[in-house]
Amino acid sequence: MMARINQRMLYPAARLIACSANDGELLSTYSERALVRIWKAQRFSWWMTSMLHQLPGANAFQHRIQIAELDYVTGSIAGSTSLAENYVGLPFA
Repeated sequence: MMARINQRMLYPAARLIACSANDGELLSTYSERALVRIWKAQRFSWWMTSMLHQLPGANAFQHRIQIAELDYVTGSIAGSTSLAENYVGLPFA
């Protein structure tokens, strides 16, 4: 766990380190790497919202899908692990 925490602490500083070291490769790939992680977080936010909130205009099929998602997350080790991994934050790459 400590290695993961340290990795998280270093990621936001990667751009600063790259600037101070004048590392063009790190600087040129920073935005691309950050956007990959941001879109994964956005997807998780959408998924949690659609799973936990009743959406206006949802039909019976959509409601059953929502119940099935909740059942999967609460009844499956894989589902709960995926939720936990995304909730605490995906690794920085």
